[in-house]
This record gives sequence, C-alpha cells and structure tokens, in this order.
Amino acid sequence: MSEKNVSNEARKSLCPEGVEAGSTKKGRQMKEKRKNRLRVLALATAMAITAGGLVSCSNSDEAASEEELTIGFVVHVIGNPFIQQIIDAAEMAAADLGVTIKVTGPAGAEGDAQLVAVQNIAASGVDGIATSVPSASMVNGLNEIIESGIPIVQFNGLGVGVNAPYVGEKSVASGRILGQMVLDKIGGTSAKGKVIVGNCYPGFPVLENRQKGVLESLSQAAGIKVVGPSDVKVDAAANFAAWQGLLAANSDALAMVGLCAPDVESIGKVNIAAKNTKTIGGGYDLTVGNLEALANGSAHISLGQTPFIQGYLPVYMLVDSIRKKIAINKAGFVDAGTEIVTATSVTEPFDLPALTFADLQAMATSKEKTRSYYEPVVQGYIKNWQENLKPISDESS
Repeated sequence: MSEKNVSNEARKSLCPEGVEAGSTKKGRQMKEKRKNRLRVLALATAMAITAGGLVSCSNSDEAASEEELTIGFVVHVIGNPFIQQIIDAAEMAAADLGVTIKVTGPAGAEGDAQLVAVQNIAASGVDGIATSVPSASMVNGLNEIIESGIPIVQFNGLGVGVNAPYVGEKSVASGRILGQMVLDKIGGTSAKGKVIVGNCYPGFPVLENRQKGVLESLSQAAGIKVVGPSDVKVDAAANFAAWQGLLAANSDALAMVGLCAPDVESIGKVNIAAKNTKTIGGGYDLTVGNLEALANGSAHISLGQTPFIQGYLPVYMLVDSIRKKIAINKAGFVDAGTEIVTATSVTEPFDLPALTFADLQAMATSKEKTRSYYEPVVQGYIKNWQENLKPISDESS
C-alpha cells in the first residue's frame, strides 16, 4: 500500500504531529519526538527486566534521502560464526545500497536483552531495523516500535505476532529433509536403534519447527527410538560437552542430529574422541568448523539456510521500502532457501551455479567470493522481493 493511500485518520493515529511531505524542519522535529518516545520505551523495558499495518511517517525529503539512511541490525548472538555470516551479508547490502548500518545484539540468545538492544537502536534515530526474534517476549515491544513509524524486518528467528515480514528458511520442511537424509543413512524405514536429537534453544519457534520435521521423518521407521530432544546449549564449549555426555550415555546410538549452528562441529569432535563410533552426525549451517567435520568424515550432513540472503535481503527490503514509501507493517514470509550439503555433494537453491564442496569451503572464508557467487540472487530474487513475499503460514508448511 502506497503512503498516499493511507487515510488521514490512520496517519493521525500512527503519526502524531503529522509531517508534511518536503518539510525538512518538521521531519527533524518528528524524528526527535519519536526518538524521545523510544528512549522511554527502552528504559521502561530495562527497568522491568531488572525488577523481574506500518505507515511511513517519515515522508520528509530528509528521511527519504539515500545518503542519510541508517539501518539498525540486531542479532541474538554476537560472536557466533553462523550469525557472523549473516552480519557480513547485511554489511555487503549496506555498502551496495549506500547506507549506514549499525550492528548490535546481546552476547547470548536472550529475548528481553535483545528487545532492549532493539529499542536503544531505535531511539538512536535509525530509519529501519532488521532483527531476529528469539523470544515471544519481544513481540509487543517490536510492534510499538513499528507503530512509532520505524519499519522492521525479521530474519532467522521468527516472532509470531510481529507486524513485520520475515526472511528465513521453511523450517518444518527443512527438518523433514534432514530427518530423511539421516534415516536413509541408518537403514531407512527398516532401521532399528537410537537416534539422539539435540536442540540448543528449546522454545525457539524456528528450532521447534525443525525438530517437528526431523521427528516426522524419523517416525517412518517404527524401530527408531528417539533420545531427547535434549537441550544441548548454544555456547560452543557447552554444546560440545552436552553432545559428549549424550553419546557416552548412548554409545550404541545410530545417529546424532542437531538443530543449531554449533552442533555439526561438536558432533564431529565427539565422534573423533569416541574413536570407534560409527554414529552418523547431521545438523545445520555451513560454517568453517561444520564443513571441516564433513570433510574429515566425523559428521555427515549439514543443511545451510543461506545466511547471505538472511543478511542481505532484510537490509534491501528496508531500504527499498523506505525509499519507495512501501508499507511493510504486516506479517509475511520470504524464503531464504535450503542448502543441502555432504562431503560429496552441494545442492543450492534459486538455480544458483553449481558448487563443489571445495568451492563451498573457499566461500566460507572469503567475503569476496561469497558476494560474487550470490550476484544472480541479488539481481533477481532479492531485487524482486515484493513478488516473493508469501503468507507467513508458508514458513511452517
């Protein structure tokens, strides 16, 4: 919906002290009022923790200026190798589009702390915000920011009820793929034995959906006994210790299946330490450590969720919608795609050029090679994001 079609009543309710198009002085005044309001929201949320449809309001020339746009980018874990891949892509988008990007987030996946980070960056005067949403506790606060006139795009972690589009994988379908690949490796529908399943962040909607898909595929074999799903923690050291303990307690397990970025690398190290184990290892993400585990045979399957798209596309959507005054104040879904990788095969989405496993390893350590490889997606799928925006229900179909 174009901003010029928004009713006066709606504009008054969502844009108090309404701003006339082209009024730079009033635009600055409005932006300062909004910043003050969001500072109060951030302070209120922080104090609470201690104790226990978007309308584009900024229609001034200043807000629409390509040179002056600033995008906030908030992640749920700073320092995680997979999340860094997303950040790298977001920074590439900002460079390509000629905007400033501010990256922030908590050290660990903790929803209330992340909401404060989002509120603080909103109060700093950014023009749009991309954020993952690891907790339902963030939903109301994010919607308040959207109502204030700052557009939001979600990525990687979906907040059900947030009035903003989401960029991520089709999570249940992805889980089905992983579960089926593991099942095929351990004997198919006639397989009998234990399969250990680990979830590093129980309750995180996307991970719960992956888990649902994995268990659905494994259930095809009546002889499979699922151990877990167990909380295997997101911290790398704690993750390794959790998997080591699970295999020690179930040394006859046919497979270990993780749902998070650290799992494949940890499972590989656990298998190496166990020496004679033949346990199949499967999980998610194409970090350097995960790919090494596939390469040395200590793990066997890893599904990527195209972190380039999860980083680049939210920034592109925000900048494009702000410059073109496109309202994005409702839920929607843009599929980031699923990458299917073993040591001998690489399957990429969106008709991207074929890759060898060696190519994939080289890309994992080179931002330049990554950016070059995804150029067809930038010029096609990402540029045409409005055509690819689907109902939010498609995410978990």
